[in-house]
Amino acid sequence: MAVVSFKCPNCGGELVFDPNTQSYSCPYCNSEFSQEQIDTMQKENQPSQETSEAADSAKGQEQEEAAVYVCPSCGAEIVTDPTTAATECYYCHTPVVLSGRVSGEYLPQQIIPFAIDRKKAEEIFLENMKKKKFVPHGFFSAKQIEKMNGVYFPYWMVDWRGDASMEAEATKVRTWRTGDTEYRETQFYRVYREGNVEFDDMPKIALQKANRKLVEGVQPYDQKAVKPFSMGYLSGFQAERRDLEKEAFGAEIARDTEQYAKRVLENDMRGYTTVRPVHQQVGNRQERWRYALVPVWTVTYKGRNGKIYYYTINGQNGKVCGELPVDYKKLSLVSSLITGVVFLLGLAGGFLL
Repeated sequence: MAVVSFKCPNCGGELVFDPNTQSYSCPYCNSEFSQEQIDTMQKENQPSQETSEAADSAKGQEQEEAAVYVCPSCGAEIVTDPTTAATECYYCHTPVVLSGRVSGEYLPQQIIPFAIDRKKAEEIFLENMKKKKFVPHGFFSAKQIEKMNGVYFPYWMVDWRGDASMEAEATKVRTWRTGDTEYRETQFYRVYREGNVEFDDMPKIALQKANRKLVEGVQPYDQKAVKPFSMGYLSGFQAERRDLEKEAFGAEIARDTEQYAKRVLENDMRGYTTVRPVHQQVGNRQERWRYALVPVWTVTYKGRNGKIYYYTINGQNGKVCGELPVDYKKLSLVSSLITGVVFLLGLAGGFLL
């Protein structure tokens, strides 16, 4: 497994991507480098074609066996999940990118870099926890916050073009009053609409093992921030490689686009009191797929019942989504206090009467 580590040319320390400056910084000598400088360093250190071919020939065997990489800083051998594309050495904490996981057919075309750093993510997390009265303290303890990870999740982004038509039954209802009598007039129409429909940047998470509901719950992302992919963006973060191909989403895309097209055509049938579609057709479908990585801050917590709870934060805009554990002892205590207060107020009311 080929491993990439971005070294500071000034002191040899590990460079990490800084969401605040959108550049690369060295925590040892405080040097900063632009994306252009990182791209230049990456080209200079790119493996030869012979080495790449050798890596590709071993690809099938590697996927069947345990995924192992050698840390370029301390030499430790680390076993990783087969879909992990970027991580850090568990021993010396050097951030590394497993280049074989983000090359060839698995090379992302685009990436939305982290715009929220770890400190800001922790602030967002703790601020939200203040509003949750019955969450166990262990969920947001200092030890738990240390487990917060910045992860790039793999997505398929789909641009869709097609022709759509709809036939509907519609009515216009008019009421008026003359003296004490109210009149109602209903006119019936047959309405037809057709046209070209376009949908851009429809996201589909391309990872089976992810808690899809929570990762999708922090959508949407501002697509204006999309950058051409560079492995340097992964330095200092974790990343996952896709294990779902675009063919897996064929039926889902067809269903979604038909629903979206129906909504667009219905919205164009304005001026009627009621609209009831009776026939819809979508054809001449054209799709453009792009493989992209998007940023998410994640927190996981194992409850006393053994269940794993997830909490996610959009790494671009801070939107949160989570499934939170409940401290039933705290909930019972509050319920008992409320019951006691109500009982005392009832007694006091009885004495007053």
